[in-house]
Amino acid sequence: MGDLPAIGGNEAVKKWGFVAMHAAIAAAFMFLLQRFFLNATQETSLLWALIFAVCAAGLAYKQSIR
Repeated sequence: MGDLPAIGGNEAVKKWGFVAMHAAIAAAFMFLLQRFFLNATQETSLLWALIFAVCAAGLAYKQSIR
């Protein structure tokens, strides 16, 4: 257990959990919006969901290191 991050194990889990949750919610929102409300194809919806998930994860990470 000597390889824990400098910020502590519990805080690291919270930080990455926050980033993952933010990315998952953004991806789900964008997929549902594209697929069911804008009637886009499944491939397009998945592509937009992936793009939004990456952007949301980046923003959440940037906020978590402030």
